[in-house]
Parts: sequence; structure tokens; C-alpha cells
Amino acid sequence: MSNNADIYHEMIVDYSRNPSNFGKIENADVMYHDSNPLCGDSIDIYINVSDDKISDIKFHGRGCAICMACSSVLTEIVKGKTIEEAKKIQKNDVLSELGLENLQAVRIKCALLSLKVFKYGLYTYLAKHLKSGDADVLKQEASSLY
Repeated sequence: MSNNADIYHEMIVDYSRNPSNFGKIENADVMYHDSNPLCGDSIDIYINVSDDKISDIKFHGRGCAICMACSSVLTEIVKGKTIEEAKKIQKNDVLSELGLENLQAVRIKCALLSLKVFKYGLYTYLAKHLKSGDADVLKQEASSLY
């Protein structure tokens, strides 16, 4: 393993053992759940929104080391971002933090489960708070998630 690969491996192991923002938020503005039956990963995302910003985000569940590490990194990236900034977060924003840009296809669902849950939760929140005329824009944005 190269030196960079060693560092990324250590980060993944550390995040899986000591995840950031792990827990639940009581009375969260957003709560969304999904799972990956192939690997057994199961993630709940809790989000609080204040002044159009992600004021708090936590995740809870169980998963493989890659799933837990990516969930931790995602919550670190998202916390404090505006909703508009958070909507623009892409898979490589999360994967690159852990050196997983070239992840095998079989593991990509593990790595991106938390991003999927986050995006669906965020768009569900936005749908509930739609202003008239915003539905078409939201549908277009949601269709380009992946």
C-alpha cells in the first residue's frame, strides 16, 4: 500500500470506530431512512434547518466501515452549509475525502448510502416547504441526483 492509501485506510477505520455526528436529533426537521440489503447497511439521517442552513445533522444506524466513514464525512461536509450549497454536494465530494474515487462498483452503494438518504431527506423537506411555482424546479433538481 502506498503512503496515501495507508492514510486513507486509517481514516476509514477510525471513522468506522469513532463516527462523527453519530446519534439522533429529537424532533428533527428532517428524518429519512434507507438501507442497502446487499451489505446490511442501514442509515437514518436527522437534519435541523435554521435560516436556510443545515444547523445540525446526525446519522444513526449500522453499516460496514466504508458506509460509516462516508456517513461521518458527509455530515462534516454538510453541517453549516446553506440548503443551496448542500443540494450541490456530489458523490465525489464525499468519496475524495477518503480516497475512494476509484471504489469498486460492488462497494459504491455502501459508500453513497448516506448521500442518497441525505438528498432524499433534504428534497422531502423542501417539498413540504414549497412556495407556489417551485415544484417544477424541485422535480428537475431531484431527477439529477445521481
